[in-house]
Amino acid sequence: MPTAFVTGGSGFVGGALIERLRREGWDVRALARSDRAADRVRGLGAEPVMGDLDDLQIADCEFAFHAAAKVEDFGDPADFERVNVQGTRNVVAACKAGGVRRLVHVGTEAALMAGQPLVNVDERAELRPDSPVLYSSTKAKAEVIVRGADFETAVVRPRFVWGRGDETLLPQVIEMIRSGRFRWVGGGRQLTATTHIDNTVEGLWLAATRGPAGGVWFVTDGEPVVFRDFMTEWVGTQGVEIPDRSVPAPVANAAARSLESLWRRLRRPGSPPLTRFAVWVSSQECTIDISRAERELGYRPVTTREEGLREMTSAAPG
Repeated sequence: MPTAFVTGGSGFVGGALIERLRREGWDVRALARSDRAADRVRGLGAEPVMGDLDDLQIADCEFAFHAAAKVEDFGDPADFERVNVQGTRNVVAACKAGGVRRLVHVGTEAALMAGQPLVNVDERAELRPDSPVLYSSTKAKAEVIVRGADFETAVVRPRFVWGRGDETLLPQVIEMIRSGRFRWVGGGRQLTATTHIDNTVEGLWLAATRGPAGGVWFVTDGEPVVFRDFMTEWVGTQGVEIPDRSVPAPVANAAARSLESLWRRLRRPGSPPLTRFAVWVSSQECTIDISRAERELGYRPVTTREEGLREMTSAAPG
């Protein structure tokens, strides 16, 4: 019975991954930074290993999955570097020292983003460690570190992970709507890719068990969807309606740049009300070719958008 080590196990993707690995009969150990995180991963069936990315040891595990990351659209550059870059470097070193056979890294299409639309991109597109957005640049650097390791690695890149158990992104969007701060950017009628949590985990599982070493794969829900349509249905599962208010994309982008500059200059805490990354995600096409995953992993979406939305509707409070 294989044993896997998971970072980020108390999060959305990491938690769902632990559940899948346990269903497959694997033993799982999960890094936990706090008692709360330890209780969370223990409840999912994993053995908590207290520690953090700054100081971790991995022993007697055949596989490792790196799902921990700073997933925010703004913040302290040193924090992004410490978690996403140095943290990944530490995971790679711990895997090598501990004799891990294969490390599977949770990547992202954001590692390709530097302000331009992503139109039918595949794995040949260049990473953008030079991106002006810290999340994008540091996730690109992290992927470079993983792919440069001298043992077996794999990278799986989902886009817009959604579904049951999301306690971060969906609540944030709903709070923006209810507070009156939400606006469509440029109308929101561009095409976008999405990846249900089940499909994300399916990609990670296949990358660990079937993929050739060194592989990089995009995984999504299949055909793209109009961003506005998906967002409307997604928040609609919680009984929330999005008002029909919009701001032109050039105006939003200029405002985001100004606000980010102001926040940096005045050293204000938290994030500005609008960021460049939020504008990019909300207004630019992001369509992805998953044929490599289909061909090399035998990947197929295991949950359709319709099934995922129905599940969220049935689980919604009230």
